[in-house]
Amino acid sequence: MNVAQIIAAKRDGKTIDDQDIGRLVAGYSDHSVPDYQMSAFAMAVYFQGMTTHETAVFTRCMVDSGERLKWPSEQTIVDKHSTGGIGDKVSIALAPLLACCGVKVPKISGRGLGVTGGTLDKMESISGYRTELTIDQFRSIVNDNGCSIAGASQNLAPADKRLYALRDVTGTVPSPPLITASILSKKFAEGLDSLILDIKWGSGAFMKTVEHARQLAELMVHVGNEMGVKTSALITDMNQPLGNMIGNSVEINEATEVLRGAGPGDVTEVVLSLASRLLVQSGVHPNLQDSQHTLLQLIQSGAALDKLAAMVGSHGGDLLAERPIAKKTPLNSTQSGFISEVHAHHLGLAIIEMGGGRKQIGDPIDHSIGIEFLVRIGDWVEPGMPLANIFCNTPAVKHAAELVESSIKLSPEPVDSPELIVEAI
Repeated sequence: MNVAQIIAAKRDGKTIDDQDIGRLVAGYSDHSVPDYQMSAFAMAVYFQGMTTHETAVFTRCMVDSGERLKWPSEQTIVDKHSTGGIGDKVSIALAPLLACCGVKVPKISGRGLGVTGGTLDKMESISGYRTELTIDQFRSIVNDNGCSIAGASQNLAPADKRLYALRDVTGTVPSPPLITASILSKKFAEGLDSLILDIKWGSGAFMKTVEHARQLAELMVHVGNEMGVKTSALITDMNQPLGNMIGNSVEINEATEVLRGAGPGDVTEVVLSLASRLLVQSGVHPNLQDSQHTLLQLIQSGAALDKLAAMVGSHGGDLLAERPIAKKTPLNSTQSGFISEVHAHHLGLAIIEMGGGRKQIGDPIDHSIGIEFLVRIGDWVEPGMPLANIFCNTPAVKHAAELVESSIKLSPEPVDSPELIVEAI
C-alpha cells in the first residue's frame, strides 16, 4: 500500500477503492500509518468529500478496528443519536422509555463538546452513578434492565478515537463523511438492529442551517442502511434551548419530570417522536399512533420513571438522592418587545463560564450550576418580566447573566415560533 498515492487520489477528487480504504484504516489502527499521513487524508476528504459508498466502507472499517458487541438473536437492539444542542436531555428520558417496550438500548454517550453539554456529565450529577464500565458490565446492565447509558469502551471503534482527536486539532471536524463515519462507527459497534438520528439545526447546534442538517441526515441515513442497520432521522430545531433547564443536575431533574408526565412540551414532543418512530422502524408497533399511545401509557403509569431509577441503581446511583442546585439569581428584562432570536450558543458559553462545562480537557464539572430559561421565541416581554434564573455560587454569575441577556434579541413586531420537528428522513 502506498499511502501517499491514496492521499493524492483523494486530493484530486478520485474515488478510493474498498481495499485501499481498508488498508488505510488498518494501517492507522496498527500505527504503521502515521498521524501526519492520516491528517493529510482527512484534509483531502474535507475538501473533496466521499461518495456514500466510500463513507460506508470507511465507517465499516472503523467498526472493524475494534470489538463489536454481540447480543442474543431474539433481542431487538436499538439506539438514538443526537448531534447535540443546548438543553438536550432527550436520551435520559428516551432510553428507559424504549426499554419498557421490550427493546434493548445499549446507549454509549459522550461528554460535553464545545458549548453543548454531554450526557455522561449530566448522568454523573446523580449521586454514585458510574459511567465507566467494562464491556461485560455494560452488557449485563443492558440485559438485566433493558438499557444503559455509559461511556465508550476503549475497545469499541478505537480507530475513530484516534482519528477524532486528530481531526480536532487539524480543522477537519466539520466534514460530513468524517462526521458520519465517527458517529456511526461507535453506534454500530454497539451491535444495533435499528438507529434513529436527531439532527439538530440552529444557533445552538453544530449545523447552522436546515440545508446542512438535511445533507448530513441524508448521508447518515443512506450509509446506515447500506451497512444493514435500519436507520432514519428527524431534523429538529435548536434555535432556542430544548426545555427550560440547561446544565447538569437541573437537566436530570427536568428529564425525570418528562417521565412523570409533567415535563416541558417541547422535550416531551421530541422524546415521543423519536421513540415512536424507532419502535415502528424496529417492527415493535405497526404505526406511529399506536406507538405514541403505548409510550404515553408507560409515562402515565410510572413504568418509564421506574425503569430509569432501576437503570441508575444498576450503575451504582440513586435517582432519589437530592442533587444540589446552586443559589438562584433572577434575570429580568430591561426592554420591551417580541423575542425574535435566541443565540443559544451564548447560553452554552454561560454554562462553561460558571464551571458547568469544560474550557480544557480534564476540567472538573460543577454539577450544581445551571440556567432556567423562561422565555421562547415569539413571546412578548417588557421591563421587569423574568427572562431566566441563573444557578451559581460564584462571582461568575455576573458574566453569565450578561451572556444570557445578550442571547436574546427583541423585535417590535410579532414573531412566529420556529417549527420544532422540521422533517423526517
